[in-house]
Amino acid sequence: MRNLLDTKHLGLEDALRILDVAEDMRDTQTREVKKLPTLRGKTVVNLFFEDSTRTRISFEAAAKRLSADVINFSAKGSSVSKGESLQDTAQTLQAMGADAVVIRHGASGAPHTLATSGWISAGVINAGDGTHEHPTQALLDAFTIRKRRFGADSRGRDLSGVRVVIVGDVLHSRVARSNVWLLSTLGADVTLVAPPTLVPQDVSAWPVRIVYDLDEAIAGAPDAIMMLRIQLERMNAAYFPTEREYSRRWGLDAARLRALPDGSIVMHPGPMNRGLEISADAADSPQSTVLEQVANGVSVRMAALYLLLAGGRGETPAPAGTTTTHTAEESAR
Repeated sequence: MRNLLDTKHLGLEDALRILDVAEDMRDTQTREVKKLPTLRGKTVVNLFFEDSTRTRISFEAAAKRLSADVINFSAKGSSVSKGESLQDTAQTLQAMGADAVVIRHGASGAPHTLATSGWISAGVINAGDGTHEHPTQALLDAFTIRKRRFGADSRGRDLSGVRVVIVGDVLHSRVARSNVWLLSTLGADVTLVAPPTLVPQDVSAWPVRIVYDLDEAIAGAPDAIMMLRIQLERMNAAYFPTEREYSRRWGLDAARLRALPDGSIVMHPGPMNRGLEISADAADSPQSTVLEQVANGVSVRMAALYLLLAGGRGETPAPAGTTTTHTAEESAR
């Protein structure tokens, strides 16, 4: 894997490989010593032009648990705030010897530009670009669904027949877009639920069903329901009458939680607007996977970094209970 820029162009084989390697990484995180020496000597730069807590910390934890050196770069207080271009920043990182760049940017397509411009030789992972995509979030969501559905027997499995409902601010959500493409590639049946004003103009090419009534979608007995955050910071117009009205019609409250099948799971990419798109009853229920998603995010991002920086060398992650990794050549000796 050279870069991870989106899920739209991620094939089934590659998606399953990432999820299966994430299973191996998750196994290593159950032991007392969680650190692996796999990326020792490698430098990972977290290049964040937008504010982030979960994603940045998750990538930092993932890189450090693989023994990589980590440099955290925030646009605020840097030369970017003085007008430095993405090209100049990239060339600075190149001069510093970055091996991988994890980039979050407000402009859709910025990670693709960085990966294809020739400014930098490092591998690039998209940590969210504008309203375009957020591939590792979709991967950790798929990992979470697969783990809840199949448990310890999830390796190698796709999501054929799984019904997933994604609810909320689809218009501004890169999480929704990445999930639509990845979940469909994995065989899931995806339904989008949103006010008409929060559905993108042309979704005819999306492999989804669109409904505007949340209760109708819940009546279809989904296996997973994913509530999207209302991104007020990206809105410059009134997309719905009031927050109270939105919560009444499209929020997952206690009554709708009770209407879900017993085995259905409740997901949210975070941060949550409690009382708006999701109630405290739903967020804190046994069906909620919100904290599992956070934990699984570290394993998935470890897998992405591993495949980006070490996967081509024939190395395998260390199984639980071991402290070293070996190349395929060394294992054959």
